[in-house]
Amino acid sequence: MSDGQDTNSQNKPTRQLTRDAKEIIIYFSRSGSTELLAAKLAKLTGADILEIVVDKPYSGNYHRTLSRANNERLNADYPELRMSLPDLSQYRRVYLGFPIWAMTLAHPMSSFLLEYGAALSHKQLVPFMSEGGYGQGSSVQKIAQLLRQQGVSADLYRRPLVVDGNKVDRADYQIERWLKNLG
Repeated sequence: MSDGQDTNSQNKPTRQLTRDAKEIIIYFSRSGSTELLAAKLAKLTGADILEIVVDKPYSGNYHRTLSRANNERLNADYPELRMSLPDLSQYRRVYLGFPIWAMTLAHPMSSFLLEYGAALSHKQLVPFMSEGGYGQGSSVQKIAQLLRQQGVSADLYRRPLVVDGNKVDRADYQIERWLKNLG
């Protein structure tokens, strides 16, 4: 039974940072699918990991979250974040993970890019996402647009990892193949 909040609202946010990693995974997950995907990537790559946390968690109820997300999108009123960004200078590659909402980037990732996008300048940005059956939509274009608006120059990888949110637990081969192609 849902607690009425997102799956991570009662847990301490994931924040595993080291001095030696050259890659970091920055992600938002409401239902847990993207978080599982991020954990699988971290295990395979050895990347550090940082969870995006919103100030007011989304409901565990899908329809309430949908209503809020639609309202945020229509009014361009994205959620405030409750997190701090570490110094990213040691990282050359940043994996950006998020669920697809309404065929595009989930709003917390938009908030992250609007608030912290400048820190991603001159990095290789690699999107990965969980989706509910309609694919990546305009998510990668939205990332590029938000970064361009801030004058951020980054190498955005245009072939993201896209995994059905209900199949993340069985996506190991897909993830490994994608990482191999990424190089």
